[in-house]
Amino acid sequence: MGAAFKGEYSHSIDAKGRLIIPAKFRELLGDQFVVTKGFDGCLFVFAEEGWNQFEEKLQSLPMDKPEARMLGRFFIAGAIDAEVDKQGRILLPANLLQHAKIEKEAVIAGVGNRAEIWSKAEWEKASTFDDINEIAAKMSQYGLSI
Repeated sequence: MGAAFKGEYSHSIDAKGRLIIPAKFRELLGDQFVVTKGFDGCLFVFAEEGWNQFEEKLQSLPMDKPEARMLGRFFIAGAIDAEVDKQGRILLPANLLQHAKIEKEAVIAGVGNRAEIWSKAEWEKASTFDDINEIAAKMSQYGLSI
């Protein structure tokens, strides 16, 4: 795995649905990358290699399981190939803006193997981290110890 996405950046969405991608993230993403619906009402942003790995995992799920088909539809049908313009912006289509409830202000957060795009209001709700100690304790069963 290459360099990790990290940090938190706030930017405005213009009237045409364009969002500035932070320079540090543009370096990691390259010329073309994928934006798709994400969990918790955000958008996931994957570099091409990360997307290909994720899509392979989705495609390897058993197609006779309704949950597997639903996950595939959610992530793959909602995905777009994004390109950065000369001003460092990407164009987000209305369906993705609507999924993430983004109107004017957005937060782009690095979370390791991907970035996430949130509406500023939803990010503020989701990132209170009031219960982080309990969450960390639950994750110890997966080998995370801090």
